[in-house]
Amino acid sequence: MSGAAPGPSRTSRAVAVTRATFDRPHTPAGDPLAQVQLCEGMPPHVLSSRIPSLQTRTRFFDDAVLHALAHDVSQIVILGAGYDDRALRFRSSGTRFIEVDQPATQIDKRARLDAIGALDLVTLASGDFAHDEIAPVLDAAGHDPGRASLFICEGLLVYLDQPTIVQLLTGLRGRAHPGSQLAASLAVHADDLDTERFLAIANAKRLAGETEPWLTMLPLREHLALLACAGWSVERTIDQADLDESIPRRRSMLVLAGTGDAAPPAAPTVANAR
Repeated sequence: MSGAAPGPSRTSRAVAVTRATFDRPHTPAGDPLAQVQLCEGMPPHVLSSRIPSLQTRTRFFDDAVLHALAHDVSQIVILGAGYDDRALRFRSSGTRFIEVDQPATQIDKRARLDAIGALDLVTLASGDFAHDEIAPVLDAAGHDPGRASLFICEGLLVYLDQPTIVQLLTGLRGRAHPGSQLAASLAVHADDLDTERFLAIANAKRLAGETEPWLTMLPLREHLALLACAGWSVERTIDQADLDESIPRRRSMLVLAGTGDAAPPAAPTVANAR
């Protein structure tokens, strides 16, 4: 996230603890218990009301990673990774996982990875998206812009303001070799609602609304315009409500985008979470 929080992200911890209860795929060399191990000792705060949304979102990004592995994409870059376990769960020979998040979260995660003997499976990079350009951060992490990458922004963009979103996505596009993809989740609202009022109401309902506020919730067309401004070509949008009927429609969208300068592989099939 932005790096404003004084310690490890509480939201990231809650998401990880909740995700540890899910039944998810893994590669033959991957660890199906990775998320449980990474959450050892965390407060048992399961986000019960968000389980359907988190399940469908998790499956979308899991499928995106598996699809990338099947098409020989050798770099998986996870922005705002928190306690993501995919480097462990989807361990695959020849594939490198790079995670970027705020320093306090990365310090805690490094200790957790070290405790379970998995520190060598992922490259952790620290960055404040509101102030740090992503290119130098990825350079320092050893990312190779001459090879295709899957860039993941799961549950991240809602925490960034619009100029920061454009700066981040533009920076990623500049690192995207032909054949690269961006997978992102977008917090949206209906066209006829006032954005500032909608954000204020949404944050007032959240326990972390003051310490880790949502900053960007927009009509879908405005979100897609930000991606286009950053140079990404949207290939597919999915309303999470189409994956689980208990999720409110036109509130959360899942997006796959490409570089637009090479024919991408067929988009992954997203399993219905019901």
